[in-house]
Amino acid sequence: MLYKKIFSDNYLSKKQIISTGFVIGLVAAILFGSIFSFIQYKKRDASYTDISQDMGSYLTTLFSQLQATAKDMQPLLAANCTSSSRELTSRAAFNLNVRTFVLVRDGIAFCSSATGEMSMPLKEIAPSLDAHKNVDLEITSSTPRIQNHPMIAAWFRSPGTMDNGIFAAISINLKPYLLFSAQQRNITSIALVVGDNALTSNNEQVVGTDKLSTNPTRITQIQGYPIKLYLFGSPWRAEDIQLSVLSSLIFGLLVGSLGAYILTVHRRPEHEVLTGIKLDQFFLAYQPVMAIPGLEVRGVEILMRWRHPSAGLIPPDIFINVAETQHIIIPLTQHLFKLVAQDAVLLQKVLPAGSKLAFNLSPSHLYSPAFKNDIQALVAALPQDHFHVVFEITERGMLKEAEATEIFAWLHDQGFDIAVDDFGTGNSALIYLERFNLDFLKIDKGFINSIGVNTTTTPVLDTILALARRLNLETVAEGVETPEQANWLINHGVNYLQGYYFAPPLPSEAFVEWYLSPRNYDEIIHPS
Repeated sequence: MLYKKIFSDNYLSKKQIISTGFVIGLVAAILFGSIFSFIQYKKRDASYTDISQDMGSYLTTLFSQLQATAKDMQPLLAANCTSSSRELTSRAAFNLNVRTFVLVRDGIAFCSSATGEMSMPLKEIAPSLDAHKNVDLEITSSTPRIQNHPMIAAWFRSPGTMDNGIFAAISINLKPYLLFSAQQRNITSIALVVGDNALTSNNEQVVGTDKLSTNPTRITQIQGYPIKLYLFGSPWRAEDIQLSVLSSLIFGLLVGSLGAYILTVHRRPEHEVLTGIKLDQFFLAYQPVMAIPGLEVRGVEILMRWRHPSAGLIPPDIFINVAETQHIIIPLTQHLFKLVAQDAVLLQKVLPAGSKLAFNLSPSHLYSPAFKNDIQALVAALPQDHFHVVFEITERGMLKEAEATEIFAWLHDQGFDIAVDDFGTGNSALIYLERFNLDFLKIDKGFINSIGVNTTTTPVLDTILALARRLNLETVAEGVETPEQANWLINHGVNYLQGYYFAPPLPSEAFVEWYLSPRNYDEIIHPS
């Protein structure tokens, strides 16, 4: 587009542009690499926490269910093996992780779900188990009846006795679950530890804890049971480092190229804007604001437009951003005030007394020493006691609290209203509502466009309207384009509507013509 050409820049040499782009790309690559690596590290660390908690919960549930089963079998200790064997076998069959249940009376195992009647001291089956504890666990590589098959031996003492209880041999079919989890979360090794023995995900035999890798990534104590879960893994993987380096190089190349491109095509545009002011290339457009109920015009929003002699209409976002960044927003706003005063004579003929004139103010203008004089000059140039001025402060621009509070108080004392424009598009919305005394809240059209389309955004719009009511703020919905949107907003208590459904921004004479033409909004006032 032609307007891009008039904002081009050729003040830097090609060598300067290349070297500056290289520096920009290098800094961007370092920053991106640092941030990306940190994020990867935190994600890896969080995944270790998640798998540790998940597996801890799994093991807690496993042993809790096993203990509950043992409690249910306590009455079998008072019977003989012949009468208990069937129940014992059934219990073992329906516990997938249990190889065998054994009834122990006075320290002697007398009945097994696997072999039936037997007589063997518990100490021979599991030497490290303490029968005097309510619950005890042991990791063992074999028992007198099962050789070279690692398992977890569990003891559940019968309440009120010394050597009576239920012994359970837990098969190591936990391992596939642990291995699957390790593969999913890139954990190098997992170990279950009881005392000085451990079962690991990468060894078929019981190993001593002194054989484990040092510095486990996570250690989780299984609540209520003498067993711990060890996770081993490095938060820095070679694949992550390679990805970080590659991503940083690509990002740095893109940013550096973009920076060089911007330096190539960018030009100091303030001279074009100031020339446009001097040659009266700017004009004002007026968009009506409709009051609810009745849908009568209660005011207008004043929007500045720039008709460049060669580039045509320049988008407002372009020249306003230029004015802000090049620090010429104040002369541009002063020119806007001048144009408002010129058009006010014509507007006065159609708009009734008390009609609102709303236009944006830049935060940088608010803090200018000339601001109050500019406002007083505007008031003096407008028809006396006819228009009510509303100053809109865009929510994208951050305000300084102390200065803004004083300026807002002064504006209110002068009889002006203050509105937050584009509410919800920046990061300071709630701060504005909390800290400043405001009169209007203008809802950005992005929320309006979601009505009937985006069900995730509509609740946010409901919340904004509820907040405005609680704060006694009048609401203006911008960007209304359909009767469905208008009906929804009316039904939800919005005070004013504005948008292309009623009229686009119009030059002063076109606005007067529109205002005097008949208008019919029956489809809104009486929706079908």
